[in-house]
Amino acid sequence: MIGGGQLARMTHQAAIALGQTLRVLAAAPDDPAAQVTADVVIGAHTDLDALRRAAAGATVMTFDHEHVPTEHLERLVTEGVTVSPPPQALVHAQDKLVMRRRLHALGAPVPRFAAISSVADLEAFAALIDGPVVIKTVRGGYDGKGVTLADDLAQARAVVERNLADKVAVLAEERVAMRRELAALVARSPFGQAAAWPVVETVQRDGICVEAYAPAPGLSDELAATAQELALRVADDLGVVGVLAVELFETTTGELLVNELAMRPHNSGHWTMDGAVTSQFEQHLRAVLDYPLGETSAIAPAVVMANVIGAPQIPAMSMDERVHHLFARMPEAKVHLYSKGERPGRKIGHVNMLGSDMAAVRERAVRAAHWLSHAQWTDGWDEHR
Repeated sequence: MIGGGQLARMTHQAAIALGQTLRVLAAAPDDPAAQVTADVVIGAHTDLDALRRAAAGATVMTFDHEHVPTEHLERLVTEGVTVSPPPQALVHAQDKLVMRRRLHALGAPVPRFAAISSVADLEAFAALIDGPVVIKTVRGGYDGKGVTLADDLAQARAVVERNLADKVAVLAEERVAMRRELAALVARSPFGQAAAWPVVETVQRDGICVEAYAPAPGLSDELAATAQELALRVADDLGVVGVLAVELFETTTGELLVNELAMRPHNSGHWTMDGAVTSQFEQHLRAVLDYPLGETSAIAPAVVMANVIGAPQIPAMSMDERVHHLFARMPEAKVHLYSKGERPGRKIGHVNMLGSDMAAVRERAVRAAHWLSHAQWTDGWDEHR
């Protein structure tokens, strides 16, 4: 697996149960996955020789992020390396403009968009849609980075000018009037077998997914099926091998529009570790190894994932003590920590909660995650009393 972050770390956990060894190409020995797997190659994902060292003798190469240069992956394929998802699929998660154009050609619903190579292009697009615009870098963005929700045309113009001066390619999209964000998570094997988990609602804050509710509350069976079928069709049309997350906007008029694609385990699927028959990490391995795929149904009526986000002020209380108090109060909490250094705004773990009532489960999951990040109970609970 290329990348040594938390996704590789959690994939490693699934690999152990399957009797597999996950080799990780990590940037540093203290990367989350490098701390737990015995088979580590230290190197950069942009270094072709490092990629070759990681691939040597491996059954398949896969990813915990999409930032490996496409030309390197194409070269590895010509050298006999099995790359999953293959480069011709992965490029749609690497390049937003390629993705938008391909989805539009497939007839998949997407926001109106335009490639921007000059300020004149931006002004023409803004006049066409007659509404607010979003400026995105074509490559390299994640967790809200590289995305600007422009307040007005002047701000959009400034963002475009800055990026073009730095030779960074950008595109513009209409800002969608949305009710909420959804995610349809599916998996596909080389054989063509595919499976879909329940559609979830995701909550974003500062560009970061902070919560996921499975299944999406109040989503009609018809719209849920539409989202799943759309994700399965995209996976098949693009030739995806592995997990595919299709991030969606549910508009105020009840339509679905594709926002982003991710071809790897995804934050919106972390709930599956404790809330589904087969987790996204096990499923990703099953897919890239061409095993039959696992059952994807939820094991509880309501599952909530809440991310543990680094607090503005790192607590004096150790994380170990925070976990101790959390388990004393909420023994049902499923905690997943990534062994990452705490800093403000950084994803350092997540908590999963299961139950029968979504509102009650959400309240407990969010409270637990806040406690782990801030060492403060949101309801004033005194852990020593």
